Amino acid sequence: MIAEFIDKVINKLSYDNLVTAGLLLLTALGSALWAYFRTVEKRSLVDFFEFALPKEVILHPSAKADFLFWLTKKLLMPFLLIPSGVIFVSGVAFLTNQTLGALFNIHAPLLQDAGPLVIVVFTLTMLLAYDISYYLYHYAQHRIPLLWELHKVHHSAEVMVGVTKDRVHPLDDLLNRIWDGVIPGIAFGIWTLIALDPVEVTIFGINVYVIRNILMMDFVRHTHLKISFGPLDNVILSPHWHQLHHSVDPRHYDKNFGLLFSFWDRMFGTACVPKPDEEFRFGLMDKDHSDYQSLFGLWVLPLKKMGLILIRPLRRRRLRSGGVEGRPS
Repeated sequence: MIAEFIDKVINKLSYDNLVTAGLLLLTALGSALWAYFRTVEKRSLVDFFEFALPKEVILHPSAKADFLFWLTKKLLMPFLLIPSGVIFVSGVAFLTNQTLGALFNIHAPLLQDAGPLVIVVFTLTMLLAYDISYYLYHYAQHRIPLLWELHKVHHSAEVMVGVTKDRVHPLDDLLNRIWDGVIPGIAFGIWTLIALDPVEVTIFGINVYVIRNILMMDFVRHTHLKISFGPLDNVILSPHWHQLHHSVDPRHYDKNFGLLFSFWDRMFGTACVPKPDEEFRFGLMDKDHSDYQSLFGLWVLPLKKMGLILIRPLRRRRLRSGGVEGRPS
């Protein structure tokens, strides 16, 4: 029974991952073609590949660091992060279910059968819960020094090569999934009191979260392709909007935090609309920005800097106590 269950989970994850990877590649190819035909007059196949994969980007030290970091993360941490997200959401959902169930004397789901309307509302609710959760965590990453030292790994990319989306420190990934247990976990816990085991909407058999990943174009937004959605930018955060978030221009600092939806940024005053085809320079303005273009810099340096932040108050206390004791009477 256990082996059967594990096989089903692995098969499900493998299917979803293959579908996601395939659709992401198609989205990236379509975006590259769209950007190429929109900006280049004299076209050729060779010229298209030079446009889509420019040497100055692909051969940049930052791109090399991206590929090595992506590879080492895949080799060293293949099964840690996905299960951890499920565990935290499920744990908070269970606590929410038990607490609210006891408070309101609900011992069984209010709806025995989750009809199509319930499933659609449940799916939309969970999408919004995950999206606002991401926005708040991303905002905190830029405001809290400890989290910023981790998040600097992502912002240290000086060129964008698609896999830059995974230039995220594993500890940062883990903390994000722990935080995801709060809002989505509470939302899911409430839903378990309303309907028994509600399932997400599927479109042509594809889970709606896979569709979300395609819509947010996470791979494309971490490339040099300046793709915007026109009027739809008011709802969905386009790649060009996210590229502005990585800009080193002070006017763009702490802007466009959203994941899928752009209205959170408008709601909380952090939206910044890029000019059509606006160019950006990426990276960090720190003196040691070049230190983040190696595996040591991406894996170890953030932890070292976090340690320095944590021990700084202790050093100050020692200095103060030493100054008081050593002061002449």
